[in-house]
Amino acid sequence: MSLTKISDDELIILLKDNSHAAYAELYQRYYRLLFVHAYKRLKDEEQAKDIVQEFFVSLWDKRETIAMRSSLAGYFFTAINNRVVDYFLHQEVEEKYISSFAGFLATEQVKTDHLVREKQLQAFIEKEIEQLPPKMKEIFQLSRKENLSHKEIAERLSISEKTVDRQVSNALFRLKTRFGIFVFLLFLIKF
Repeated sequence: MSLTKISDDELIILLKDNSHAAYAELYQRYYRLLFVHAYKRLKDEEQAKDIVQEFFVSLWDKRETIAMRSSLAGYFFTAINNRVVDYFLHQEVEEKYISSFAGFLATEQVKTDHLVREKQLQAFIEKEIEQLPPKMKEIFQLSRKENLSHKEIAERLSISEKTVDRQVSNALFRLKTRFGIFVFLLFLIKF
């Protein structure tokens, strides 16, 4: 029996009874129309093919529970419209996510670069401080790292405030000549 001459309603009844021939006939009748409809909205041939193909796969999977409130053609075109809308919504969400993620990556890259450079600078500064004469180094670290006043350092080490002033000045002078003025200013801010 040829199915080309029977109505859509009869084909649906056969489809619900697991008729592969009815499914093939529906595919033959509607594939091209649905593809053209999807393509007009999407302007993307491959995506239009995918949407129509997915619709027909879904039609077969849900054949036993199909409930139409309108004509079969109306049901098919509404289903394709819904899939096209879903596609656009998904694209919009995906683009927002990608844009947000790209912004996040760029920000993180800048932060990471900054942190790496900061650690390198700190390591360089620490190396230079380690090369100061022992007493000068001790006084300098008490001044800059422990934030003690010159008077507190003098009392702690049992030396004069003038000696503390001179040692800190000499340490700063040595570091300034080693680092250059720009790095030295950063150093003063940091330590």
